[in-house]
Amino acid sequence: MSTFGSINTAHGIAGLRDLDPADLSAIVDYWLLSPAEYLDFMGVNRELLGSGEDIHKRFMNAIRSGDPSQTSIAFAITLDERLAGYTLLNRYSENENYSHWHVIVPALRRKGLSTALYPHRIKVYFDVAPISQLIHQTRTRNLGVNRMLDRFIAVSETKWMDKPDGVACPGEFHIRFVRRENIPRFFARAAELGTIAGEK
Repeated sequence: MSTFGSINTAHGIAGLRDLDPADLSAIVDYWLLSPAEYLDFMGVNRELLGSGEDIHKRFMNAIRSGDPSQTSIAFAITLDERLAGYTLLNRYSENENYSHWHVIVPALRRKGLSTALYPHRIKVYFDVAPISQLIHQTRTRNLGVNRMLDRFIAVSETKWMDKPDGVACPGEFHIRFVRRENIPRFFARAAELGTIAGEK
């Protein structure tokens, strides 16, 4: 099991590593036990989400295999080496690839983990998969996620999508495009943000 970077934050050491089968029960519980109002705000399509068995199978298949043609690859988000969430890369072509990011421990949301790990997250996608472009597709009403992304990359367009990626219902989404050459700028921006926050 490989690790893919870590960073000191005000709340502990945040990191990324390969997803492990031992992580899957917590991910299944996140999806099945989260309050209905939370899932509604996230715009989750319950039919696409499926049963606990369906979720477990999807994430088992997303554990990194090393196969360059693997279509979904998941990584664990950790805080002080404890599972805090996950990120998922869904691949369709060289230029059409989507990422998803979930902090599954409610107490760890809005702690800056997404901002601190963002450059590492983007780097790992491009390091492990032969992709040229990543697309961020974020629901416009999710202000927290969009504020985080605004710090790194601008919205290219906003549009209604009937078939968004993953298990999302139709809705209005912000679209942002990320390429490998953006990564050094993301790390520089994260360092600047950390200095501003006193996290040297």
